[in-house]
Amino acid sequence: MQENNQTTGACTDTTSKRKKTLKQRFSGKRIALMAIFVAISYAISLLDFPIFPATPFLKLDFGNAFILLSSLLLGPIEGIIVCVLKETLRILGSSSGGVGELANMLTTTAYILLPSVVYRFKKGLPVVIPCLVAACFIGTVAALLTNRFITFPLYMGAGAAAVFTQSFWFIVAFNLIKTVSVGIITLLLYKRLSNFLKKMKI
Repeated sequence: MQENNQTTGACTDTTSKRKKTLKQRFSGKRIALMAIFVAISYAISLLDFPIFPATPFLKLDFGNAFILLSSLLLGPIEGIIVCVLKETLRILGSSSGGVGELANMLTTTAYILLPSVVYRFKKGLPVVIPCLVAACFIGTVAALLTNRFITFPLYMGAGAAAVFTQSFWFIVAFNLIKTVSVGIITLLLYKRLSNFLKKMKI
């Protein structure tokens, strides 16, 4: 009986700790900050533009910088939530039926996961920069896969494979430019935002 009571007590303590952690993680201030990141990321994503005439459907924007920032400042789960909400807003005004937004969601999640997870355990530029470099390649591979198996087939049907082959190096170059640009912007903004959040006790 005593052993059962100890087990029950341990389970209660664990549940209590989890609830406390969850409450701290999704406090009013942090939820408000996530909402701000969603709004900024969405607004900036509307200012997209093509960089290669041969592939006008590949449009560059820097909204992902604020998704990456949210994942570094708040955590990987929070970053993914910001990403999902931002792409949900994009779907509301999209003519693609959510196909492009789904691909962006998967690609962005693949891009932010490594640096944000590693950053939870080890901080500092000597760690962050190599992780961001690796994330650029991970994001580019994810973009190739999502374009090949989601975006192109749903948009182009039977001709998807041929168009993908023709666009392959444009997709690689585009995503490397995008991920590197987002990483640089994030590094430039991170310190100021980090200091601000410390003052706000977030």
